[in-house]
Amino acid sequence: MPPEAILDTHGIGTMRKRIAPAWRQPLARLATLWAAILLVTVRDWIAMADQWWNISTYNHVLLVPPIVAGIVWIRREELAKLAPRAWWPGLLALGGALFLWFLGTIGEVNTFSQLGAVAALQGAVLTLLGPRVAFALLFPLGYMLFLVPFGDELVPALQMITAEITIALTHWSGIQAEIEGVFIDTPAGLFEVAEACSGVKFLIAMIALGVLVAQTCFHSWKRRIIFLAVCVAVPIIANGIRAWGTIYIAQSQGIEFAAGFDHIFYGWVFFAIVIAIVLGGAWRWFDRNPEDPGIDGEAISAMPAFAPVERFAICPRRAMMGSAALIMLLAIWAMLAGRLAANVPAEIALPAVEGWELTEVQSELAWEPRASGADHRLLGSYSNAAGQQVDVFLALYAAQGPGREPSAPNEGALVPDTPWRWMNGGEGVDSARVDHLYALGRIKRTAETRYRQGDMLSGSATDLKLATIGDRLLLRAEPTTMLILSAVERPDQQPDGAIASFRHSTGPLGPWIDRIVQSK
Repeated sequence: MPPEAILDTHGIGTMRKRIAPAWRQPLARLATLWAAILLVTVRDWIAMADQWWNISTYNHVLLVPPIVAGIVWIRREELAKLAPRAWWPGLLALGGALFLWFLGTIGEVNTFSQLGAVAALQGAVLTLLGPRVAFALLFPLGYMLFLVPFGDELVPALQMITAEITIALTHWSGIQAEIEGVFIDTPAGLFEVAEACSGVKFLIAMIALGVLVAQTCFHSWKRRIIFLAVCVAVPIIANGIRAWGTIYIAQSQGIEFAAGFDHIFYGWVFFAIVIAIVLGGAWRWFDRNPEDPGIDGEAISAMPAFAPVERFAICPRRAMMGSAALIMLLAIWAMLAGRLAANVPAEIALPAVEGWELTEVQSELAWEPRASGADHRLLGSYSNAAGQQVDVFLALYAAQGPGREPSAPNEGALVPDTPWRWMNGGEGVDSARVDHLYALGRIKRTAETRYRQGDMLSGSATDLKLATIGDRLLLRAEPTTMLILSAVERPDQQPDGAIASFRHSTGPLGPWIDRIVQSK
């Protein structure tokens, strides 16, 4: 045998001896079950890793695995005082997590599928190691939830909050300014609180840091709650101050200088300053050593509260078999649901609408929504005798999947890397999503987005996801349609009025969409 193999075997043997005998087989089973879960959910882990590495909002997540491992390592001596025991109610937690992953997978809801993938690892710990060990690992297991990239859904709200803070400070500093949505018009020029300026990446990273510090540096729950509240409020307020500072500098130094300063300052330098302010202010109230394991193994082992539930202990082999059955069932179901595709016509066309004439799209600035992966796309313009003009975009999907999700970010009315910018939004008729777009400092466009699937008509991405999940649960193939009605503001036309007039002429939009989709 080669010397390297002897050394390696000796190393593994030494490591095995350092593990308490009662933990060796349970940890081996846990590693096996985790490997099976990771194999089935590999698509989600690859997607999460890609976001951690390539999207600055989630770069901090790269630190979460070593943080979790470090916390477990600090607690290792106390954990060794506990006896792992397989527990059949843990299968309910594991099954629930896998079902959440399944729903997210068939509905193309990445947050659900990724959350389910992480929660399945947590459920495996509860199933194979039991409630006492899971209680001792409660914080590191809970901290694993930060592995799931989240926060994009907060961007519009944070944009509006930042804009409101900025305009208030701008007026306070004596600068005349007007605000419309996320656009602020000042004597030095027009400023936009863009998505990148919403401050979401600092807020999410600060929350993750705040939870860690609150757990490891405080004993008092009151201090923990106050510290977490500060970790939420300070980044939001600081981001508004930063945006105001850019506008304030621009008034005397010009937009280009202010933008250059902001690009240098706005980044991890800014975040480091925020962290220093928060941690520096809280330092004197830290009342716990970060090296404190935070648990007492002997006390947990003796806690009588766990005695009643430990009656539900199960043979480890049965726990593994039950876990394997859950994984196989939901994996096969997800595979069958993912292969569903509806029959769609070879060709579709925009129909005639009474009182309106179908014409070529005419606009000062080109506008065409994005519908990646759609089987059919239609873009046309209708005008009536009153001079109103409405642009109609329709996209038809035989099935949804990666790269072909009509409600995904950057799909629909607002296409990135174009002159069009989001100004504000809301909800319209039939729960339509209403977006007000702005371009070139003078062009305003209103776009109403709706999705049609089966009998569902709504502009809500959530409603579309629920309809998709319902169809795929029953292995029922239904086509999906995205309809966007849009109009540009002109001296003789208000977009909302033009779109409302067009909707009145088409009649109920659900049946109108169905007639287009079913055309041959």
